[in-house]
Amino acid sequence: MNFATNITRFLFHLQLPFKLPTGVEVLDVHNNADVKNTCTAFYNKFYSDSNERHLLLGINPGRFGGGITGIPFTDPIRLQNDCGIVNDFGKKQELSSVFIYDMINVYGGPQNFYKRFYISAVSPLGFVKDGRNLNYYDDTLLLKIIEPFVTDCLEKQLAFGINRDVCFCIGEGENLKYLNMLNKKYKWFSAVKALPHPRFVMQYRLKRKEEYIHQYIQVLQQSVL
Repeated sequence: MNFATNITRFLFHLQLPFKLPTGVEVLDVHNNADVKNTCTAFYNKFYSDSNERHLLLGINPGRFGGGITGIPFTDPIRLQNDCGIVNDFGKKQELSSVFIYDMINVYGGPQNFYKRFYISAVSPLGFVKDGRNLNYYDDTLLLKIIEPFVTDCLEKQLAFGINRDVCFCIGEGENLKYLNMLNKKYKWFSAVKALPHPRFVMQYRLKRKEEYIHQYIQVLQQSVL
């Protein structure tokens, strides 16, 4: 079974094994027929092989990127313009997606990037509270009960053909802290390397965006030689 088939089977069968805290809703679009078609087209285009890849882990999908397309850090605009996957989703951009694809294009484009890297998230399902994105670690109860789901998802994805020498954590704060805790416990990776979160860069360090892109490229290339 190739990488693409493994990914889509995984995504299309995601399910939370616990009841969410009051006021928290899950952001799961993978049962939508258009999302399934889009994900299948995307992963078949870039992952139809059995190559080993390095893993980049974000926090959890957001409302304007993976929460629409089903593909991490990929909003409908980047999906169509950068990846060549025509779609009927509303063409609203996600700041994190803008940064990631600017970085990917500097790296050499989606084809070159995705044959070496696989992007997912600590929680492959996103969360919403009061109509806004919710990070898994921002709700005390959610953080307390999510570990079995996170570990099950990660171990399933590791079986796709993930290089375990190093994992790249997208986010240098709470996401890194949680992933390091899990890695110490389960010993998945020899090392976890942190990368600045794109949202932080785009919101607070926009004038230095090119510098952060260079940082991404440097860290990824040095680790994957």
